[in-house]
Amino acid sequence: MAEAQAAFDETSQKQRLFGETEYQAKTWDRPRRVIMKAERLLEGPNRRFVITNLDRPQQSVSDECYTLRGDMENRIKEQQRMLFADRTSCHDFLPNQFRLLLSSFADVLLHHLRTAHLGETELAPAQADRLRLSLVKIAARVCLSARRVVFHLSSNCPYQSLFRAAAASLLFDTG
Repeated sequence: MAEAQAAFDETSQKQRLFGETEYQAKTWDRPRRVIMKAERLLEGPNRRFVITNLDRPQQSVSDECYTLRGDMENRIKEQQRMLFADRTSCHDFLPNQFRLLLSSFADVLLHHLRTAHLGETELAPAQADRLRLSLVKIAARVCLSARRVVFHLSSNCPYQSLFRAAAASLLFDTG
């Protein structure tokens, strides 16, 4: 960490250094490979340790395995907590399965919306709850005619232009 801090002090740029060692806990039958990451970010120091049996370069294990797995865990937590996949309180299998199906559908829909239609907008990195509250769970008057559906949003809707852009992008999505 001291080396990363010194390099950060010189350049004021993010610094990432990797190293490795072996460690054996008392209950383990043999020593294991430990990859260490010393990172100095603008927000402060960030230390990480990964125990692995992979025979790959240190940065590859950190970036391609550990970080991706952590991101996957965040997506699972996001679906459980923000899209209510944990609400399986029925005693019967089918209602619980249907709730999980709806939650999974919402997750896929919001992921597609975020990645394909929100591009470089402020909501591109947003989590599911913010997307839900900003673009889905908003008050609108819906007018149906034979040829079209019109959403009348409040003039005070803070994401009105973003909603219109996302809706237009969805309408012309060929994928």
